[in-house]
Amino acid sequence: MKNKIMKIIAIAEVGLALMGATLLLAQRSKMIQIKGSDTMINLVQILAEEYMAKNPQSPIAVLGGGSGTGISALINNTCDIADTSRDIREKEFNLAWEKGVKPRLFAIAVDGLSIIVNSKNPLTKLTMGQVGAIYRGEVKNWKAVGGPDMQISLYGRQSNSGTYVFLQEHVLNNKNYSPDMKEMNGNAQIIEGVRADEASIGYVGVGYVIDKATGKPGTGLKILNISKDEKSQEFSPLDKQAVDTGKYPIARALYQATNGKPRPDVAAFIRWEIGPEGQKIVEREGFYTIGAAYVEKNEKNFK
Repeated sequence: MKNKIMKIIAIAEVGLALMGATLLLAQRSKMIQIKGSDTMINLVQILAEEYMAKNPQSPIAVLGGGSGTGISALINNTCDIADTSRDIREKEFNLAWEKGVKPRLFAIAVDGLSIIVNSKNPLTKLTMGQVGAIYRGEVKNWKAVGGPDMQISLYGRQSNSGTYVFLQEHVLNNKNYSPDMKEMNGNAQIIEGVRADEASIGYVGVGYVIDKATGKPGTGLKILNISKDEKSQEFSPLDKQAVDTGKYPIARALYQATNGKPRPDVAAFIRWEIGPEGQKIVEREGFYTIGAAYVEKNEKNFK
């Protein structure tokens, strides 16, 4: 009799364990999984936290790793949203479609990608061509672009970064970075490197370089004005109008990608991000709100 009771208890315990595992899987399946851009991670984590505070029934997990990592996760169905600070490449689209994944892009913010130097560098501006030549390693001394007689120290991102790819495509004319560039894991590491290195240059999202208390670049940093060419006027990434109108030449949208039409809970979160509450947070975190053209494209992708 005792053995029979023990067997019943054991079966009950197994049943409870299975029930617990089933509930855990159900909870995980309801959680919105977001992966990708390191430029976007701080912003999206804050957006997620504030959304969850209002919607506790909609848990969200946000991870970084770079835009390439996020896009790969979306293609392999290991996330619900991919954060990407660049467009999805044609080969990525092709691979996605081969696996039955149909990416849709939603712009949630706009970034004035900022070229930064150490605050001791007297230089105030560069052209797009000069930035490209510096990062390709063709210009190695600041004196060649109007700066001090000092060897240039390059700071950049790793190849899985959307910012790395964006700068390569739009500023380096799809040519290789200099092998002398120090490849950093994220925006914060670039900022620390530039702050400590008088000869440095780096590139970061505008939301990372501004001190939120003062609205100015952080201590030890200087943001350079950039012009399209030698004949054009230079503009700052801190000039919202210049970013919105395209006069600042290194502006870009920050996207979230989904597999086809987003499911209801994912759509609700993205709609909140691009709505009034979410866009106030975007501005508060140092990025720029999306304009009418992006709003129209987003709306089409919800359908």
